[in-house]
Amino acid sequence: MSNLNKKLGILGGGQLGKMLCQAASIWSIKTLVMDKSDYPASDIASEYFVGDINSEADVLNFGRKVDVLTIEIEHVNLAALFQLELEGVEIHPKPSALKLIKDKGFQKQFYKKNNIETAPFELFESKEAISQAIHYGVLNFPFVQKTRSGGYDGKGVSVIKSEADLSLIMDAPSVIEQLANIEMEIAVIAARNKSGEIKCFDTVGMEFHGDANLVEELICPANISLKIDEKAKQIAAEIIEKMDICGLLAVEFFYNKDGSLWVNEVAPRPHNSGHHTIENAYTSQYQQHIRGVMDFPLGDTTTRCPAMLLNLLGSEGYSGDAIYQGFEEVVAIKGVFPHLYGKKETKPFRKMGHITIIGEQMADIQQKAALVKKKLKVVA
Repeated sequence: MSNLNKKLGILGGGQLGKMLCQAASIWSIKTLVMDKSDYPASDIASEYFVGDINSEADVLNFGRKVDVLTIEIEHVNLAALFQLELEGVEIHPKPSALKLIKDKGFQKQFYKKNNIETAPFELFESKEAISQAIHYGVLNFPFVQKTRSGGYDGKGVSVIKSEADLSLIMDAPSVIEQLANIEMEIAVIAARNKSGEIKCFDTVGMEFHGDANLVEELICPANISLKIDEKAKQIAAEIIEKMDICGLLAVEFFYNKDGSLWVNEVAPRPHNSGHHTIENAYTSQYQQHIRGVMDFPLGDTTTRCPAMLLNLLGSEGYSGDAIYQGFEEVVAIKGVFPHLYGKKETKPFRKMGHITIIGEQMADIQQKAALVKKKLKVVA
């Protein structure tokens, strides 16, 4: 069977699933998506199935309808994926790699085992165990707590700077990390196919929203030296190969003030740090993921022009039917590309879309970005 004729299944119907379907449609690849009803991908997929991606039965039934199965979110039923793999369904990322990545403790142990620099860490099973370690001086302030599973878009992370923050400690199996002395947070998206070909997109620099603890904007290329850019890409390529992943792997780093580069965490799917590639790279991250999981030759990842990406978040204080104030003014600006995800309801800090801004000079791009942030709001 030609790879073009294979049915591509996607677990998760959010904005990433929607944009994967859009990329697949260019080559008329049939996409089947499963998630809850009224999710963004439901209007784009070739076929949309209403189901629970955490249900073993639902994932099994869905997976048996496709030739190649991938994900747009890590939080899916692993038992079903392992069973489908035994039945011969091609799954990317492999269930074994997904099991490792879903658990931040396993991730950290993987980096340690493979001599990949990461923040010094310890593993704790409960809030009580963390409190005891603080009491006996085994654990000192400041530190970062990350729940081993379930975290997403800033959830499951607490920064504990002093005793005043003790109430923020979560009662869950956790990774406790040394607080990094960060100069900048950067990310690289690597891609790999079954043939072993690996390519990386240019490194991006990320700025995080102080309250929501999720990416608010990024720039490409990142404002770093060529040496750091090459090192980040080399590490990303090493991880995707050692984890034996086909498709995409987004690798987030802490670039520290002492010049060290620590891997923070990874995601085996399209990622917020790659949305801009739709406009500024020869191959978008979405088409690249399809190339990787369907075993086509990987596309050119060269950056065509500088870019800045803004996440379009629901405005604070508004919940209800989404209204995009200033949309017509923004869409009229040269080099500004809004992407709306089709979520009907807005909530404070909910990701409702993103805006990519491209141009020849970063200073001009940043001026346009300031104007976009001032004019475009999601209210109810």
